Amino acid sequence: MQSAPSANDTAAALNGQGQERSFCPQSQRKFVLISAILASALGFIDGSVLAIAIPAIRVDLGASLVEAQWISNAYALALSALILAGGTAGDRFGLRFVFAAGIALFIAASLACAVAPNPSVLILCRAVQGIGAAIMVPCSLAIIAKAYPKKERGRAIGIWAAASALTTALGPILGGLVLSAFGDGIWRAIFAINLPLGGLAIFLLLTKVPNDVPTEKRSLDLGGAALATVAFGAMAYGLTSVSGESPAGTAGQSLIAVAAGFLVLIAFIWWERRQRQPMIELYLFANRAFSGANIVTFFLYFALSAVLFYLPMLLIAGWGLSTAVVGFTFAPLSAAIAVLSGPVGNLSDRIGPRFPIAAGSLLVGLAFAGSAVTVGMGIRHFWLGIFPFMVIMGLGMALVVSPLSTAVMTSVEDSDTGAASGINNAVSRIGGLMAVAAMGSIAAWAYAWALGPQAIADFPGFGEPVAGTIGQGLDMARIAASNFAFAVVAWVTAGLCLISAAVAWVSTPGSAWPWQDRQP
Repeated sequence: MQSAPSANDTAAALNGQGQERSFCPQSQRKFVLISAILASALGFIDGSVLAIAIPAIRVDLGASLVEAQWISNAYALALSALILAGGTAGDRFGLRFVFAAGIALFIAASLACAVAPNPSVLILCRAVQGIGAAIMVPCSLAIIAKAYPKKERGRAIGIWAAASALTTALGPILGGLVLSAFGDGIWRAIFAINLPLGGLAIFLLLTKVPNDVPTEKRSLDLGGAALATVAFGAMAYGLTSVSGESPAGTAGQSLIAVAAGFLVLIAFIWWERRQRQPMIELYLFANRAFSGANIVTFFLYFALSAVLFYLPMLLIAGWGLSTAVVGFTFAPLSAAIAVLSGPVGNLSDRIGPRFPIAAGSLLVGLAFAGSAVTVGMGIRHFWLGIFPFMVIMGLGMALVVSPLSTAVMTSVEDSDTGAASGINNAVSRIGGLMAVAAMGSIAAWAYAWALGPQAIADFPGFGEPVAGTIGQGLDMARIAASNFAFAVVAWVTAGLCLISAAVAWVSTPGSAWPWQDRQP
């Protein structure tokens, strides 16, 4: 799952660019902006529509729940582990060249995804796609920041953000309509559509945009990137295997994988402490406000990613709703962020980020708890049961996104804003990675527990569409078990949102109430 662009993405791009002259003449800047919008659309559409398409992919390729998790996680793992190195590559080799290379790798992997014959190949191609995204994503806004002079940059980034929010909101809706109209096999077009969008972006970059001069010769810290990939990959594998669907998945092996990942993470920290130009500036975590903001980010985006990944499985495979209807699940999130980020940002500037972050986290938790209650009660109505809580969730995230970026950026010195923003961006993606891995295991366990002895051989698992007929009694048991499994996931994520709110309240500066003057 990939949400709408945040102010934190913008902050990362702006770091270090404020005093530079534009490398791009005024007549050619529009091509930079169009290329950045097209490239961003690739990632945002691809990430949001995939969650809607997962049930169709499972039917078409015969993918298990674990394989479905890794179709998402292979991409998220590569992106979260390599995104900081991707940003450094743009500084080292030139943004235009690296940006175009990232887009090319992304669309090549997308085409491979579109023709994948089985889940294993699709997972591998998604990992390569994530590498392309790790190069493409940080360069997208950075090249806008470098192409536009400071007085014009805000307007350009505003256009980029509005266009990106629009594609993020419309992507799942249009994708759901297409899947409903043409059937499960059309999921491949989700990846194939990246070719014309990415091809146009590359064409504009290479023919209409002048080359830029690299700004610095920082090392890429490939050793740190490799250690981070192994660490998070091992932990995600261990958490995924707990569900017991993986052929190699036993409880003992899962614990070993998680422990091994934790040990490699310690090795990663040791490595970063010894580097002259590390991928992550660890000293920033000594700052209480910075650490608190990243804890909030991890738990909140963990919760958001888990619900938005597993909810479509319940609605499509469990309840039998059309993908056209389920596509509206993501619309409130993007719409609320697009409409309210400006006013909420002004509120955060006036009173500080403490209240908006804490209140927004509580609101998101309330939405997830409400979803758990309605689903647990067996209320199978999207528009009256699920959608209103998705609206509340969108409003809560709109309260959080901009102030959370403010909290990160103001907790460090001006010279560290780029590093702080990059770390926070990676933390949010790592939260999503771990959410899909861990909560899938919880959903699979809860589903099997609720089903009990009624399960039979080849009985569909959680989020797996029914093939053929299983009888009305068993089907009702399957739906009830699916409801229970998602309700457990929603209750857990609601609790994590409560933790986020508490951490924000005690660690983030600002006023306790919106009518008070700003407090330090």
